[in-house]
Amino acid sequence: MDNLKLIEKLSKPSASKIVLIVIDGLGGIPHHYSNKTELEIARTPNLDSLAANGICGLSEPIRPGVTPGSAPGHLALFGYDPLVFKIGRGVLEALGIDYHLRPGDIAARGNFCIMNQDGLITDRRAGRISTDEASKLCQLIDGIEIDGVKVITRPVKGHRLVTIFRGDDLNPELSDSDPQETGVPARNIAALNTEATYTASIANNFLAQVKEILYSERAANMILLRGFSRKPQFPSIADVYKLKAAAIANYPMYRGLARIIGMEVLETGQTEQEELLTLQHNYGKYDFFFVHFKKTDTAGEDGDFNRKVISLEHIDDLLPELNKLGPDVIVVTGDHSTPAMLKGHSWHPVPVLLHSRYCRPDKVSHFSEKDCINGGLGRILATDIMPLAMANALKMDKFGA
Repeated sequence: MDNLKLIEKLSKPSASKIVLIVIDGLGGIPHHYSNKTELEIARTPNLDSLAANGICGLSEPIRPGVTPGSAPGHLALFGYDPLVFKIGRGVLEALGIDYHLRPGDIAARGNFCIMNQDGLITDRRAGRISTDEASKLCQLIDGIEIDGVKVITRPVKGHRLVTIFRGDDLNPELSDSDPQETGVPARNIAALNTEATYTASIANNFLAQVKEILYSERAANMILLRGFSRKPQFPSIADVYKLKAAAIANYPMYRGLARIIGMEVLETGQTEQEELLTLQHNYGKYDFFFVHFKKTDTAGEDGDFNRKVISLEHIDDLLPELNKLGPDVIVVTGDHSTPAMLKGHSWHPVPVLLHSRYCRPDKVSHFSEKDCINGGLGRILATDIMPLAMANALKMDKFGA
């Protein structure tokens, strides 16, 4: 019996409430000046209080040594083994902006980028252009048709876009054009199996046309594509966990991921304060809340150590308002580590704390990587977090006689 089937058999509805706070890119590595991580530097008295009265540890989003993407990192937090339940970023971006994907559609996540005259990428994110600028550029390249395949382009947020290929005989088994580094050319999209050869030719033809259309544009002169995928069918969180679940996230990809597993996605604002207000206003309607904070990850990817520290402190300042609601279980963790020292996702395990009246508090009094490594949870897989939260919320029957 796999993990989800076991949980589905044991889970039961109840009035208790769980709040899962995901601080994107939470984990870090020490800065060479201070020899401390962002979380160790940050002033976080409220997180420290939760840690002191809860139980802590480190979680592995995938497996030791494996650097996770955001989608598998989040799926693991929801208890879905990312090695079994796979989803491409393109689908997530499309669902995140409420775009209706038809059966057979292939979606790809895109970045507007800047290339120099030699065809080398100088900025993968085009200076993080505004959504308004990206919308204007999307209009220039939307609706291209190639051999009966229509290519639809929509803005997502900032430099992000989603591209949908709609036609017959398409296959999502394609490599990325995004090399995820600068100073190199974009990659040619390759078919990963023979059935995807036709789709690869369509995608490369599309990118060639985009290059011509955007050639003289200042904001961005090219796009990079990755995460070609079709919409999958996953077990719903309501069926597996017997939860009425809500997602509060302002970044489209995470909204899309929540929809895939059947969460109701709540409208919210762009700031952490507005997200918390959304939680407060809807607290009586649901028994599980996924609350996502993005800015820590963005700061880490930008290599801005101090900004990540400030973002952590800002999140910490909001926690007393959460505590006033009195959730039965509070879980705080991240989908992966994004150390500012590495300017990207990393393989390092992520701090996790679980607070409930039924946990066995450990000796951790500061929520950080160095402290959580000695916590009572030990080192666990991220897929273990949801069953632990459910158990602490008294939402699980016993196994066996």
